Amino acid sequence: MSSWSLEQVAEHNSTNSCWVIIQNKVYDVTDFLSEHPGGAQIILKYAGRDATPAYEPIHPPDALDRNLPLSKHLGPLSSDAALVTAHNIHSRQKTKDELRVEQAHARRPPLSRILSLADMTHVAKQVLSHKALSYYSSASDDEITNFENARAFSRFFFHARVMRPVAHCDPSTTILGYKTSIPVFVSGAALAKLGHPDGEINITKAAATTSVIQMVSSNASLSPAAIIEAAEPDQPLFFQLYKHTNDSIAEKRVREVERLGYKAIWLTVDAIVAGNREKDVRSPWDLEDMERESPKTFLEEGGDGEQANMFGTAGSLIANDDRNMTWEKTIPWLRGITRLPIVIKGIQCVEDAVLAAEAGVDGILLSNHGGRQLEYSLPPLEVLYKIRQQRPDVFDKVEVYLDGGIQRGTDVIKALCLGARAVGLGRAFLYAQSAYGVPGVIKIIHILQREIQTAMRLVGASSVKDLRPEMVERVDWQPAFRAKM
Repeated sequence: MSSWSLEQVAEHNSTNSCWVIIQNKVYDVTDFLSEHPGGAQIILKYAGRDATPAYEPIHPPDALDRNLPLSKHLGPLSSDAALVTAHNIHSRQKTKDELRVEQAHARRPPLSRILSLADMTHVAKQVLSHKALSYYSSASDDEITNFENARAFSRFFFHARVMRPVAHCDPSTTILGYKTSIPVFVSGAALAKLGHPDGEINITKAAATTSVIQMVSSNASLSPAAIIEAAEPDQPLFFQLYKHTNDSIAEKRVREVERLGYKAIWLTVDAIVAGNREKDVRSPWDLEDMERESPKTFLEEGGDGEQANMFGTAGSLIANDDRNMTWEKTIPWLRGITRLPIVIKGIQCVEDAVLAAEAGVDGILLSNHGGRQLEYSLPPLEVLYKIRQQRPDVFDKVEVYLDGGIQRGTDVIKALCLGARAVGLGRAFLYAQSAYGVPGVIKIIHILQREIQTAMRLVGASSVKDLRPEMVERVDWQPAFRAKM
């Protein structure tokens, strides 16, 4: 296989012939332009040159092997070209945002001063790049659903029981039969490498240390194989499946993760199209204006032909997902290709919770995707409460989980009182690993454990089995403060 000079690669910079460099290797992506979920323009921006810095944070290392024929893997750069590329990377002038991030990292407080998830979020928002923060924190439309997910917990108050023996307090439970030290799991979230070069592996290692369970996203920035390779031999990992519209491709993915040793499939059903996440879409313009130190203005002569990339950072990752899933077709299909437990992720109403139970799945995750999909979807805690009021039999048929809006250990306890088996957090783990790596993730798990045990003792529960629906009450008035976001 021949090697290539930068001049040779640079000649292929159009739709007729488009080559890119990734990690000092040259790829012909011409035929892939029309198939790229995010559109051709994203690739053409790097046509004929090195695309590594833009590619790596949002693609698993094996993405090119899986999506590009070997005949399009053209070979390495020449040694001289590789040296020039490395020099260009190291000598490149840093952007204003990169300089800001460096300064913020140097000012991080010691972990001993991080007392709550809100504290960790505050630090993460300082040290994350503008692109990463825009992606992680963005929600749909006016972000009302995201705010209301958290505010819903302020409508539920405890009927605490006293004079109960709680010196020994055990917050452990099981999820699909797998032991977890606290009733909290890592909900699937994409692109952890946007926040930290080690990405999802930070969470995997911390989950092993603290005995909690991680759900790995189909759209993780590392491959399922790389993540499970970093896990301990007996560490359970779950897989969040975004089902491809092509059943054969979807089946290949399911069989792959089962072979690798993942312990359950969490089928995502609330993200068949990308939500309207304007903060994420606007991010590249913010960075342009930051570098220019002035906003781009409208030029009336000639108009404004530029079209916004409404996919944002990762909306294109679900462009090929199945939009025709049904209870009657999809669940039997999935049951037919795997022996793993199946959980439906993205239940947003009582009626679908009932249908899921009738379909014979093993669990349901009440979720509106962290407020990132349908604006004005009910807060998951309210859906949980409705199931408890209207169809309590659902809890006897499937394990019920919840994610969205959880900020405190008391939030976890409220959900468990109403019947949730465990709760998931997504952004919190992304923020923690971005700010401090593995130690940051361990820190927030310890914070949650402390808060959960404190709340359990104060409501009169020595184990999660002692948490009952009568221990909480939904009030029709609002506290005089806004829930922290």
